[in-house]
Amino acid sequence: MDLSYTPEEEEFRARLREWLARTLPALPPRPSPDDWPGRRAYDLGWQRRLYEAGYAGVHWDATPSVRLIFLEETEKAGAPYVGANFVGLLHAGPTIAAEGTDAQRARWLPPILRGEEVWCQGFSEPEAGSDLAALRTRAWRDGDDYVVSGSKIWTSHAEVADWCELLVRTGPAAPKHRGITWLALPMDAPGITVRPLRTLAGPAEFAEVFLDEVRVPVANRVGDENDGWRVTMVTLSFERGTAFAGEVVACRRVLAELAVEARKNGRWDDPALRRRLGRLNAEFRALWRLTQWNVSAAEASGGVPGAGGSVFKLRYSHARQDLYDAAAEVLGPDCLDLDRPWTPDRLSSLAYTIAAGTSQVQHSIIAERILGLPKGR
Repeated sequence: MDLSYTPEEEEFRARLREWLARTLPALPPRPSPDDWPGRRAYDLGWQRRLYEAGYAGVHWDATPSVRLIFLEETEKAGAPYVGANFVGLLHAGPTIAAEGTDAQRARWLPPILRGEEVWCQGFSEPEAGSDLAALRTRAWRDGDDYVVSGSKIWTSHAEVADWCELLVRTGPAAPKHRGITWLALPMDAPGITVRPLRTLAGPAEFAEVFLDEVRVPVANRVGDENDGWRVTMVTLSFERGTAFAGEVVACRRVLAELAVEARKNGRWDDPALRRRLGRLNAEFRALWRLTQWNVSAAEASGGVPGAGGSVFKLRYSHARQDLYDAAAEVLGPDCLDLDRPWTPDRLSSLAYTIAAGTSQVQHSIIAERILGLPKGR
């Protein structure tokens, strides 16, 4: 498999670098982590700049290789991450592009690209744990609407979202994977209560969402009724495929900064630490190559990432935790200071073996879909 870039792709890289060099110095200061209205405005403003420059659709319309170049170069340049646009750009948007009707694409995709609307993800539930298909939020038909009741948890950006990609159970008598439907929920609908959840790292990145007989138009269903599990697998393939690519670049940058800090404070003299940083350097280089391989495989199969994304997600989650454990070793007692670099990231890294599918779930996917092993009983 060819992992090199074409001349056209390298030309795209050069144009992007030039635009970033001109644009980034003019950006306003970033708001504080707790200022969610300010973060929403900042993230949407960045998305509008991308739209005006012709880069907004790179996550959907470009080839996977161009998308990877975009993520690599924006991270290297220190450009804003997608932030509050994460679900819309990297989850819901690609899913609607792949599975939605023409009318749905026309309604929802342009506002995401123009930086006008924010999406959140309503998948996880308090009593389902890592077994996503065990969700209990019910939806029943009433004329041209679904009536939805239940609750969701760990809903990213719910307090500032306009829409929610929502999984509901429409076939209670069907096997659990076959009675699920994917809906686009307007977050201003009557009957919705959002309760922010403050994390160990500080900011309220997530929320609980309570749904009390919320009416959702049937026209907001993506895919067929009771076919939501298949649609969800499309969503999760994007989440585990290229959504973390920019973070690999960021981790390699952090690793280089750790080496500089270790030389300054004398911890570089510890050969065990040097070996640890060297191993992490090799690991993140390998993860970047794996990302390129997954992107090339997705390109060959029509643009939707496959089960190889689970291999990446599994290893990356643990490598990120190892990286910030090494950061704690470099910082020494200062690793307990939340105002020091890397300390909040170390706390947030603990969630990576749970978010976007637990490591146990990724092991099962790899065993069954890649290695062809029988399902556990």
